[in-house]
Amino acid sequence: MDWVNETALAKLNLGLAVRGRRADGYHEIHTIFATIDLADELELRASDEGVWLEVQGPEDVPRGLENLAWRAASLYLQESGAGGGVEIRLKKDIPASAGLGGGSADAAAVLRGMAKLYPSGVDLTALARRLGADVPFLLRGGLAEGRGVGDELAFLEPAEAHFVLVKPLFAVPTAGAYGALEERDFGPDLDVAGILRALRQGEAPPWRNDLERPVFFAYPPLADLKKLLQGYGLGGVLMSGSGSTLFAPVESREKAEQYADALGRRYPGFWTRAVSLAGGIA
Repeated sequence: MDWVNETALAKLNLGLAVRGRRADGYHEIHTIFATIDLADELELRASDEGVWLEVQGPEDVPRGLENLAWRAASLYLQESGAGGGVEIRLKKDIPASAGLGGGSADAAAVLRGMAKLYPSGVDLTALARRLGADVPFLLRGGLAEGRGVGDELAFLEPAEAHFVLVKPLFAVPTAGAYGALEERDFGPDLDVAGILRALRQGEAPPWRNDLERPVFFAYPPLADLKKLLQGYGLGGVLMSGSGSTLFAPVESREKAEQYADALGRRYPGFWTRAVSLAGGIA
C-alpha cells in the first residue's frame, strides 16, 4: 500500500484561564485554541504487525513508547481490531515542550492516518481524549473555544492573524507548570469576543495566561524575555500553553518575518518563527 501523508499543525492558546482544580486532580480551563502554519509532517504505511516509528528531528524527541504518535497508532490498532501494523515516518519541525502542542498534533495526525489505512467504526475523538487534552482539538484544528480540561470544544468562525514566536533554549514541563498553580492564580473566563475583535482590528487583545505567574517564578529568564519583547515594541506578548514559547500579534506576515529574523540574529540562542493562523483539517 502507498504511504498516507498527514500534516500535524501546531497550536497557540490565544489566552488560557485556569478556573480551578477538579476533583480528579486536573484543572478546569477556558481557552481559545488556534492552529498555525507551523507543522510536523507524517507518512504512514500499513505493515504486517506492530508499530515502527522513524523520527527525523532533535535527539530529545522520543522514538518509542513515550512518543504520542507511537501510542496513537498502537491505541488505534488495539481498539479497531485491525489485523496489521503500521510504519510511521515523522519529520519534526514543532519544538518539543514549547506549549505548541507538537506531540498532540502528531497523535491527532496519526489517528487520521490510521483511519484511512484501517477504516473502522472507532470513535477518533474518544481515542483522542485518552491520548491528551489537546488531541481532540488538533484532530480538526482551526479556531475553537475549549473548556473542561480542553476537550470540550465549540468551534469558531475562522480568523486571520499573524504572530511572531520566540522560544528560549529551555523547555517547561506541562505537569510541573500546572502543579505549581495556587488558588490565587485561578481567574474568570476569557473575554473571547473581545480577544477575537482585537485581533481582527490589529489591537493588543485583552487576553491572559494564568500559568504565567508560576512558570515565570520557576523560570525567571522567561519573565525577562517577555519584558525584552515588549521593549521591542511588541504588544500583547503572551505565553502559549505552559510555555516556554512566547508570542505576540503583529499587523502582517511580512512584519512577523521581520521581527523573527531580527530577534533570531540578535539572540542566536532563541528559536524564532513567523506564523499565521491556519484553517482546520478538511
